[in-house]
Amino acid sequence: MTMSFSPTDEPLDLSNYTSISRAPSAGLFIRRQWPHVARVAVVLGTGLGELAELLTTATVIEYRDIPGFPRSTALAHKGRLVCGEWSGVPVMAMQGRCHLYEGYSVDDLKLPIRVLAVLGVQTLIVTNAAGGLNSAFAAGDIMLVDDHINLMGVRGTASLDPAALGRMHRPSAHLYDPALASVATMAARQHNSPLHRGVYVGVTGPSYETRAEYRAFRRLGGDCVGMSTIPEVLVAAANGMRILGLSTVTNVACPDAPKRVTAEEVVEVAAIARPRVRAIIEAVIASAN
Repeated sequence: MTMSFSPTDEPLDLSNYTSISRAPSAGLFIRRQWPHVARVAVVLGTGLGELAELLTTATVIEYRDIPGFPRSTALAHKGRLVCGEWSGVPVMAMQGRCHLYEGYSVDDLKLPIRVLAVLGVQTLIVTNAAGGLNSAFAAGDIMLVDDHINLMGVRGTASLDPAALGRMHRPSAHLYDPALASVATMAARQHNSPLHRGVYVGVTGPSYETRAEYRAFRRLGGDCVGMSTIPEVLVAAANGMRILGLSTVTNVACPDAPKRVTAEEVVEVAAIARPRVRAIIEAVIASAN
């Protein structure tokens, strides 16, 4: 069930309330700019924002114009919601995201996904740029997220989010949708593109990991490490969404021969994987519609 908006409704100033309370007002604002319903949304992480330019008949809404929305300040995160058609399918694309290290609260990071739920999104494709922990990975590879390790201090899906609007939430043991993962795997094979599967470790940042942290995360079972995604996944699961996670590997940890990593290099390497990520996203959009 999705929320219906009356053309005469006025958005409320809910800036002092939680994201659960603010979501309907933000959703109303977006619906007025783009009156269509998208069942699929994509969060485009570092180096992948340009994929939003593929949407046709698009309406672009700046995050700063949406009531209560956090504003992106990270490099290569434009901070825009692009609504349109991707291969003929209505899609909402978040062109960039916000992070805990930008000074936002966990509740702020949950708001965009709660708004997508209010607007009727049922499938979320979430992407990120991540550092490789698995020595079998190479810079520019893509990892399908099978599971994650939450080191961000973000609470899991212990209770039903009121923004779910009647949908059932899933236990944290089943956050990432196996059927979507199968579609992604098949799409990668069809394009002769290697696709790893593994575990994403989420940390707060903003600093890159130390040599000891790289070793510890690997021993915990992690294959990639990044500073996003988990808050979005947890609230999406609480709202009953099907979730596909994709990490672009921007560098691979070598604790015994560490190299300095810059944000600019992360953006450049992530962009290399863009065509392969595009092929997977398009296949999932077609299957989920």
